[in-house]
Amino acid sequence: MSIARFSPFELLLLKSRSQVDTATLLLLGWVLVHRQHVSEGQRRRRLAQVTAQFRHGHELGPVMSIAHSQDLHAIQLAAEVVRKECSKERSLSVMHQAITVATDDGDISLANHYILRFLADLLNVSPATLGTLFQELTGKPLRPPEDPSRDAYWQTHDPAYYAQKAKEEAEAAQREKASQAQEEQQQRAKADKQQEKKQRQQEKQQQKEDTRRAKARAEQAKAEQARQEQARQERQRQEQARQEEARRRQQQRSRPPPPDRTTRALAVLGLTPGASKTDVRRAYRRMAQLHHPDRYYSESEHQVALASARFQRIKNAYDYLMQTY
Repeated sequence: MSIARFSPFELLLLKSRSQVDTATLLLLGWVLVHRQHVSEGQRRRRLAQVTAQFRHGHELGPVMSIAHSQDLHAIQLAAEVVRKECSKERSLSVMHQAITVATDDGDISLANHYILRFLADLLNVSPATLGTLFQELTGKPLRPPEDPSRDAYWQTHDPAYYAQKAKEEAEAAQREKASQAQEEQQQRAKADKQQEKKQRQQEKQQQKEDTRRAKARAEQAKAEQARQEQARQERQRQEQARQEEARRRQQQRSRPPPPDRTTRALAVLGLTPGASKTDVRRAYRRMAQLHHPDRYYSESEHQVALASARFQRIKNAYDYLMQTY
């Protein structure tokens, strides 16, 4: 089978001496790339320190490259491997390692606030246990993440925020003032023109009287025509509404299955809504190769049964999407 069908992370898993160690490496690398104010060399040294006892048997460089690329499919696959393989004790160890690489002094980036909580939820570590681990390792409590929608966040993380905001407000006030001056000038010019027009109208009032009467009759005829046209348009709108209602009822009778089922089927294949039929075929081939029960023939009956159920779920999702797409 050609290796071109596997992603870089899938190839690492296939070559790894311990898939759970390789998957944990990627998740820890994911935490490290969101750590601020550290160099790439420091990230790799810290990852090597924390994972010195791992049995993966490959270099850290490819893992960090995947982490930097923010490959969500690889991260999702790593999360699935860790969730399946980690015991309760190993889960606590992984959380310990994640906190260790995320911070030295208890201050963590906004992204890592959410990544640590994601990992805790993935590994069935309760929020209280996560908070206790964080307190023990850093000496500080795990506070709620900051809210970027509040001014206080930008005041702390971007000192020039308020200066820029004041500058923008001053520029907006200046533009408003110029606009008001221009509007006043236009109004004065308009008033002068209206006065001139009024004078001309007074001079020609007698001459325009007949024209006004003729115009009034024309406008009356036009208004009557407009009313007739409006009635015609109203009848047309009502007819269109009846046709639209008939189409809507027809669509309701032949409405496709609820979109949430399609969304779930896409998620099983690692896809998001909007994926093309070609994407579905590719994802199915990749997932089928990765989770085919034949790859677990040497495992226990329980592992083979889990693989068969997982493969059947992937096939059912593929069959459903091929029928509905």
